[in-house]
Amino acid sequence: MDPIQLFDLASRQAHWLSVRQTVVAGNVANANTPGYAAKDVEPFEKVLATTGNRMAATHPAHFVEDSMRNSVRSERVEDGVDLQVSGNSVTVADELIKSGEIRRQFEMNTGLVRSFHRMMLMTVQR
Repeated sequence: MDPIQLFDLASRQAHWLSVRQTVVAGNVANANTPGYAAKDVEPFEKVLATTGNRMAATHPAHFVEDSMRNSVRSERVEDGVDLQVSGNSVTVADELIKSGEIRRQFEMNTGLVRSFHRMMLMTVQR
């Protein structure tokens, strides 16, 4: 019987979310520090790609690459508005948005784990 990887994946994401929340809190704490540069962590997808958890295809036709999705890139326009007079690049509004995203991702993570746990308990009870 293969071990269930969902709990390990959820644990890794929860750890990544706690690290990201710490970085965002540090950005807010240093919002008035002259010369402080805002920080952020790598996206979870990049972290996950380096950990070795990859989907396995049992048939070559199961995973088809979509060239349109691969060509889409998001670009952030740097127009100098983010840099303040003091040289600080922290925007409190952006950091609060990041904090809300982190909260929603954490709630989704715990909701999925809770649902999967209930499903496993229902299976064992029968």
